[in-house]
Amino acid sequence: MKQALIDQVKQMLAEDIGSGDITAEIIPEHLSAQAQVMSRDAMVLCGRDWFNAVFFILAPGMTIHWRVAEGEAIAADTFLCSLKGPARSLLTGERTALNLLQTLSATATLARRYRDAVAGTGCKILDTRKTIPGLRQAQKYAVACGGCYNHRMGLYDGVLIKENHIIVAGSIANAVKAARAKSSVPVEVEVENLDELNQALAAGPDRIMLDNFNLEDMRKAVILTDKRVELEASGNITLENIRKVAETGVDFISIGALTKHVEAIDLSMRIQLVLDHDD
Repeated sequence: MKQALIDQVKQMLAEDIGSGDITAEIIPEHLSAQAQVMSRDAMVLCGRDWFNAVFFILAPGMTIHWRVAEGEAIAADTFLCSLKGPARSLLTGERTALNLLQTLSATATLARRYRDAVAGTGCKILDTRKTIPGLRQAQKYAVACGGCYNHRMGLYDGVLIKENHIIVAGSIANAVKAARAKSSVPVEVEVENLDELNQALAAGPDRIMLDNFNLEDMRKAVILTDKRVELEASGNITLENIRKVAETGVDFISIGALTKHVEAIDLSMRIQLVLDHDD
């Protein structure tokens, strides 16, 4: 398990526990318990490492047995895993562990729906930087777990020249030229119409984003580009219209909803005391 993940989960536990779990302290420290986690919703499971980290940090001797694989699509009312260890640790870690699992599984589940919606078109679905603060890497992992792809991780690993950058730079050509001079990372330009598309093609970026193009203009853009550069569609694209967008011939479609419109999976954790047979 990566140290960065462990450190992240420690911060999440600290946020919840603070100076101590004063409710769990009503439970005798020596008591052991077992628990089962169930999903009430159909889902794509994602986040096992984060879930495990919560309990391994609280109780290194905790045992966790998973019955569902990471990335597996499951039906509602599925038994996900069982745990056994100190009762206090199970109670203290329950909310943080379930929060992580329900959020990352929700992201993966939504990503799977979008992936399936464009199956067979050759178009790839990308995420964006519209992630939950503090969960950027985890949610982007969940997007990939669901079968979609990651756009740039942040502002440091890819250039995306948007309208305001172009205004300040003076033109698309100036913006692309400056970006090439400053860095060797991929350069993408956002355009809002076919005239700007032609300007972008002349400037020679690695990818062009078609922002809020209608279907007819997307088809024209694909013809004009003629595979000289990758095309990415973005803006007002939903599960209901995404297949039509993919069928225009664009290479990518970026969807902010993958990480910002997730609806948490309904999970439950039931704890039972483990009785000492010598008592």
